[in-house]
Amino acid sequence: MSGIINLLPDALANQIAAGEVIQRPASVVKELLENSLDAGSTQIQLIIKDSGKTLIQVVDNGLGMTETDARLCFERHATSKITCTDDLFQIRSFGFRGEAMASIAAIAHVELKTKKKEEDLGTLINIEGSKVKKQEPQQLPNGTSITVRNLFYNVPARRKFLKSDPVELKHILEEFTRIALPNPDVFFSVYHNDNELYHFTSSNLRQRLAGYFGKNANENIVPVSEETDFIKISGFVGKPELIKKTRGDQYLFVNKRFIKSNYLNHAIKIAFENLIPKDHFPFYVLLLEIDPAMIDVNIHPTKQEVKFENERLIYNYVKVAVKHALGKYSITPSLDFEVENNQPFTGQPTRQIDQSQGISGLQREAKARSFDQGNSREQKEKWLDFYQDMSIQAQKQDSGPITLSSDWSEDDDEKKDSQKSFQVHDSYIISPIKSGWMVIDQSAAHERILYEKHLKALEVRKSVSQTSLFPETIQVSPKNAELLVTLLDELKFLGFQIEKFGKNTFVVNALPVDGLKEPSSQFIDSFIETYSANQELEIDLLENIARSMSAKMKIPKGQSLSDVEMRELIDQLFACQMPYTSPSGKKCFITFGLDEVEQRFRS
Repeated sequence: MSGIINLLPDALANQIAAGEVIQRPASVVKELLENSLDAGSTQIQLIIKDSGKTLIQVVDNGLGMTETDARLCFERHATSKITCTDDLFQIRSFGFRGEAMASIAAIAHVELKTKKKEEDLGTLINIEGSKVKKQEPQQLPNGTSITVRNLFYNVPARRKFLKSDPVELKHILEEFTRIALPNPDVFFSVYHNDNELYHFTSSNLRQRLAGYFGKNANENIVPVSEETDFIKISGFVGKPELIKKTRGDQYLFVNKRFIKSNYLNHAIKIAFENLIPKDHFPFYVLLLEIDPAMIDVNIHPTKQEVKFENERLIYNYVKVAVKHALGKYSITPSLDFEVENNQPFTGQPTRQIDQSQGISGLQREAKARSFDQGNSREQKEKWLDFYQDMSIQAQKQDSGPITLSSDWSEDDDEKKDSQKSFQVHDSYIISPIKSGWMVIDQSAAHERILYEKHLKALEVRKSVSQTSLFPETIQVSPKNAELLVTLLDELKFLGFQIEKFGKNTFVVNALPVDGLKEPSSQFIDSFIETYSANQELEIDLLENIARSMSAKMKIPKGQSLSDVEMRELIDQLFACQMPYTSPSGKKCFITFGLDEVEQRFRS
């Protein structure tokens, strides 16, 4: 009786392996670049077309391969890094499993050209779907060139699930970044559709970071350097001026391999405690050197997750190293750790005395704390006097009636005048309605208002801007410059007049009439980062621009609003087509009924 278990054909086995290793064009780029580094290359060129869907080529000046090795590299589990079990615990190279080349050859048209320095001729091999179509000697330069065409040509289902070209390009450049940053001594260049995106000469780490992140980053980073018998930590962390609301510029490397570690990310975040707001993220590029025997990189196909033998010890080393760097360069917290109105950290208290109420936020908090910490009659009387003063002051401010919806009672003008909105924690607006009250998230609400306003402006194609008396020259990070060029025509309909003025330099001739709350270069860079992240959502161009711009220009939590500003915000929100949620899906308001309150008091 015959069995039901069969051995898979080699071609099918390779395609299955490819599904684990090669998920998109960026996966091919990662594997080929790592192979070039393992070959000792000092010059590496990456050439891509149509975001890697049509062409991916990596050319290096590394060791090259013999004719035999050139053929063997396409076999599964063929590797030059592992000869025995012990080698698995002393891995310092990148590609060691011997799956990459076989996986790529199974789902693409691959051409390999390679030559060792000491040999007269090199080797040319053409492979399609794991089948060798040609192999012959050729006159070639030293090193290796691998060309991958028509990725997933024989797996149409996989090709169908690839994202748009901008999204796939973003992933490719991210993989390139993870290779180029920890290897500043290696020359790198990247071409996309015959346009050079990056040109990194051999340099040190700081110069490499300046070339990638731009001038602003270079001026606001401090070095980290700690070394013990167990671990060596080097790299740079950003001053609070480089913080972002999204996890953007955060790179952690172990033995020059990019890793993802929430545990170590937390250690770095703790080191920045009291320096940056809790909902922001610091900039860092940190390189850890550890004995390979103390880590396991063989726990995930992408090798981005590692397991440390002593995680707690490494956690503490990283935290202390970052703290030492921040302390050494006198980056210390201010008396008030909150950053309001999106202003960068300056080392000084950001809260100002509220002249209209005659008492500052810090004073209010101090009085509240004194009431909580003591129960004496005198303290309570002071608190009541303080509360009454605030009530009297609030009553003097005439905010007028607020029109919310049909739920609002219009029966009595005197009653309307007494129904005032007020702000809680400088973040939420409490406004009464007929059946109870409404709590509005000022940030989410303003984002919705701006989104619909910007989207309409982009669709109508009319712009209103404020021309600058003196045009401003800005420099954005190289990774954002090319993307910004593609958006200039659309941004003018939102009030921006920006012209390209060099490779990464632009001239800002006009801004929106409402102006910006931060320097133009910082705003534009951050806007591009948000736009780039939104590309994963596969939304159209105008919607992405409107979303990204509204996310950047919205009123932040922690910003105090006047009665007039609150009333305008409410009116504008309920004039929107979709006032219920922000573009990102967050609720703009919630309601509470009087019956709900009554029930709470009965329980």
